[in-house]
Amino acid sequence: MPGPRFLRGDRVDLHVLEEDDLEFLYGVMNDPRVWRSLFLAEPQTMTDEREFYEHVVADDGETHLLVCHDRTPVGIVGLNDIDPDWGVAELGYYVEPDSHGHGYATEAVELVVDYAFDQRRLEKLYANALAPNEGSQRVLEKNGFVEEGRFREHAYVDGERADVVRYGLLADER
Repeated sequence: MPGPRFLRGDRVDLHVLEEDDLEFLYGVMNDPRVWRSLFLAEPQTMTDEREFYEHVVADDGETHLLVCHDRTPVGIVGLNDIDPDWGVAELGYYVEPDSHGHGYATEAVELVVDYAFDQRRLEKLYANALAPNEGSQRVLEKNGFVEEGRFREHAYVDGERADVVRYGLLADER
């Protein structure tokens, strides 16, 4: 069962990530339809998920929230590498594949963007997407992110080199 609701949306709510949610994350992270799009090449163990929870979620000052539809987990969204001096952070997210196409990722990103700019006083968010992952790029573009650059043949996915597309959004652009 998800932790307390932190942010409320129309289709999804963002809940505090709890240790009990690691089983869900563990399953999703190892789904071949997911890990290929997350710049991962090695299987994630439950130990990896616990370390993520202990050293990043619970201890690092980053913000990671469980995306839920009707209190059922469907994904995760977060702000990574928050730099309060520069006012920037990296946005990361994924939704389990059976929940694709319902707008959950788009709304979760919108909620976190508003939170980042209105509550955390950040001035810029950035995100990376693999060029073949058009769905992830659409989520960013629907939320006002613009392509800022491209790391040519930066990743290796399914036996081929792939570009990584860098997106950015400034606080005054939304």
